[in-house]
Order: sequence, then C-alpha cells, then structure tokens
Amino acid sequence: MRRWLLVLLLIPCLVSAEEAKPLAENQQAEARLKTLALELRCLVCQNQTLADSTAPLAEDLRREVREMIAKNMSDQEIRDFLVQRYGDFVLYRPPLKATTTFLWLGPFLLLVVGGVTLALALRRRAKTVPDPALSAEDHQAVAQLLSEGTKHS
Repeated sequence: MRRWLLVLLLIPCLVSAEEAKPLAENQQAEARLKTLALELRCLVCQNQTLADSTAPLAEDLRREVREMIAKNMSDQEIRDFLVQRYGDFVLYRPPLKATTTFLWLGPFLLLVVGGVTLALALRRRAKTVPDPALSAEDHQAVAQLLSEGTKHS
C-alpha cells in the first residue's frame, strides 16, 4: 500500500521534470562567467569561490556578472566594479597592498604564534613532570630483565 502511495506522489514530479536549460544562450558569455566566478569570492561563504557557492547572494552576483557581460563590459571592468562596490575582499586572490597585508600574512602569523605557544607549553610541561624515582628493588628488577633478555639473544 505504501509503495503505491509513494508512486502516486512521485508521478506529478516525474511528469513536470524537464531537461536542464543552459543559463545563457551565448556559450562564450557563460564561459566568461565561469572564469570570472573562479576569481571572485562568495561574500556569504567567504571560503568559496562564486562558482562553488550555492548561496542566494552568490546566485545574485552571478546574475549581475551575466548582465555586465551582456553589456559588453570587459573582465577587468567587471572586477573593478565589484571591487569598488564590495572592496578587495570580493577577489578570491586579493592584491598584496597595505589594506590586504593581513589577508596574505595572517595565516602565517597564526602558524608562528601556534608553534611558539606549543613549544612553550611543551617546555613548561617537561619542567613540571618529575623524573620517576626508581627504588633499589626497581633497579634490581630492571637489571634482571635486561640480563635475561641478553641471554635469549
């Protein structure tokens, strides 16, 4: 009974299914969009390119870039417009200049700070952990085990 109900519910979905249409009639424009989208950052996801993001804002930006391509703007003009509107952050690889220095050097600084912190913590830990003191019985047991180990070899 459940199977028939599931089939009845899926029939309208299957009937309305269509073949995916190209996003742009002009394939060259779509190729330019893909190239530009790989160079631009999604403003919502921040760690994804505009091409990889599925966020609604990313779709809006792709539509806007499509419109600029349709207006025959060059790739550089489109990049310049988006940088003027959103800042260098919109570029997936922002140029190295005074305002973007932290974007480029930040990860390396965090790596150095993390390494120094780890080294200091390990040094402090080594000083606080005392060497275990072995009793005379422990020394004798170790010597006996070592001598037995050499006899079997």
